[in-house]
Amino acid sequence: MQRVHKKGTLWKRIWAAKYLYLMFFPVLIYYIFMRYAPMGGLAIAFKRYNLFLGYAKSPDVGFKYFQQFFDSIYCWRLIRNTLLINLYDLIFNFPAAIILALLLNEVRNQRFKKVTQTITYMPYFISSVVLASMVVQFLSPSNGIINEFIKLFGGQPVYFMTQAESFRGIYTIMNLWKTIGWNSIIFLAAISGINAELYEACTVDGGGYPRKMWHITLPGLIPTIVVLVIMRMGHMMDAGYENILLLQNSANLETSDVIGTYVYRRGLKEGDYSYATAVGIFQSVIGFILVVGANWLSRRFSETSLW
Repeated sequence: MQRVHKKGTLWKRIWAAKYLYLMFFPVLIYYIFMRYAPMGGLAIAFKRYNLFLGYAKSPDVGFKYFQQFFDSIYCWRLIRNTLLINLYDLIFNFPAAIILALLLNEVRNQRFKKVTQTITYMPYFISSVVLASMVVQFLSPSNGIINEFIKLFGGQPVYFMTQAESFRGIYTIMNLWKTIGWNSIIFLAAISGINAELYEACTVDGGGYPRKMWHITLPGLIPTIVVLVIMRMGHMMDAGYENILLLQNSANLETSDVIGTYVYRRGLKEGDYSYATAVGIFQSVIGFILVVGANWLSRRFSETSLW
């Protein structure tokens, strides 16, 4: 009787929230068919995949392709480039979004605040192809705006896109321009959730905007920052290859070639599906280890964690 009662209560709760579950249903279908169902294809990383035989009948090769990747001359270059690009993003772009949110929070002129937010959000909605084309045009040695300024002060045009040492900086600045406004939204939301009585108490004690920011706003953002950093760790081996691919050329390949672009070349352009899948699995496993490790450290040294 108790079990029947519990089932009845469960169905009543589901029926009461039926519209919420109905809204969630498309998301569930998406993840089942677009995220989890394709995982069966990961088996080709352990097979000599043949399109005509299918992965079920393709011969097993064990960890052959993993070993080939670790023994290749590209392995450590790809890992280094991927980690460095993500490290640049974590060091420069992540704090920039926090700083922008803090500055916008202190703006009292609502019209100016809305205009600033709109301007900083806009690049996020520009197509990656268009954005990369704009960057290439800005840095063009013939008529690019950057080189025009250099020539204005008597300098010689610089071929930025052919300098391997300049690629990481160019990509980081482009990514900052594209995402700073969008990334600041979550920090603005976190700031709005801070208890307003804390600011009032600080005002009574004679505290100005700098003291409120330092002693109230920043501490209130710490849990959000920790969670986002933990989640960011899962993408340390994923540098967003689409944007990199659009800026990549044979001259800057030494620093622009990351795991994502390498998987694209080997898998889609050269048709080496098994090898590319093996490299992709390696990338995902390292990301999973980084997330678990970051979450463990967060739980050990703070009260905030994902689980």
